[in-house]
Amino acid sequence: MGTGDMTLEDTLKLLATLADRSLALWDIPAGAKARLINVSENATYLVEAPGERGEPGYKSILRIHRENYHSENAIECELTWAEALGKDGGIITPGVYTGKNGKHIQSGIVDGLPAPRFMVLFHFVEGHEPDEAGDLVAQFEELGGIAARTHLHSIDWQKPPGFERLIWDAEAVFGDTPTWGNWRDGPEVTPKVATVLEQVEATVRQRLKAFGKGKDRYGLMHADMRLANLLVDDKGTRLIDFDDCGMGWFLYDFATGISFIEDNPLVPAMKASWVKGYRKIRDLGDDDVREIDTFVMLRRMALLAWIGSHIEAPEPQEMAPGFARVTAELGQRYLDGLARD
Repeated sequence: MGTGDMTLEDTLKLLATLADRSLALWDIPAGAKARLINVSENATYLVEAPGERGEPGYKSILRIHRENYHSENAIECELTWAEALGKDGGIITPGVYTGKNGKHIQSGIVDGLPAPRFMVLFHFVEGHEPDEAGDLVAQFEELGGIAARTHLHSIDWQKPPGFERLIWDAEAVFGDTPTWGNWRDGPEVTPKVATVLEQVEATVRQRLKAFGKGKDRYGLMHADMRLANLLVDDKGTRLIDFDDCGMGWFLYDFATGISFIEDNPLVPAMKASWVKGYRKIRDLGDDDVREIDTFVMLRRMALLAWIGSHIEAPEPQEMAPGFARVTAELGQRYLDGLARD
């Protein structure tokens, strides 16, 4: 998230200035202010303005994109798919405000930033994140159904010309130019850890090649379907944050759902619940179900790389201690399970 030699703290100060100055690009109430609520790939702000004469105040969500991650066209493609899902896919997605210039995507810069940043202003969505301390097993049945609906829509949806999104395949995680960096550069990747994970990488690569990229298994997916990206209220469950959506295996969406909690003892029950919910909406063969653990390891090693390449941000710093060791333990369990089969 930091820019070049600039610290995260200094970058966020400049982005806060950019956020407040850029609000004039949209037709929103005077006096609105932006408050940082999340830092990951992007910086996300809650924009608020007080109501008048007892009326509710104004709220929206401003996303300032990380530089050199998505092109303007790629962001437009993300918004196009999310809108189509909301109209035709049976998935409730957040709307997007159009700027005064008639565009969904705005661009801005302030002194000190090396390059302009893309920005999108989303409708504020009422609701709360599902409680990770609650009944995760039951929640994953609903998540499985949501995933199935997005995949059904993806298979039949006619992509617009020039459609551009990230690719989440083995090369994106393990190749020469991995999207989130090399897992070997992650924190605490000792020689012992690396020995196990080298075996895991080789096995995952081999199995994914055999699994193939048939249309029923591989296509446009959300790619970050964590509970943190669901909002629940009395109107239903909304799927948010399509920033990582791209081409990949549909089963990867389960793996993203258990991001950072892959060692939770409830994961087998969560997986069974997700499959149950998925099968209520779309067929899922036993061969596919047996391969889910491969996608869990693909995602886990991608996260190890992500932590290493984003270590200046608070969340990766919090996750780093012990993450590589646990990843190797999960990897060894995965290899042992395949050997037993």
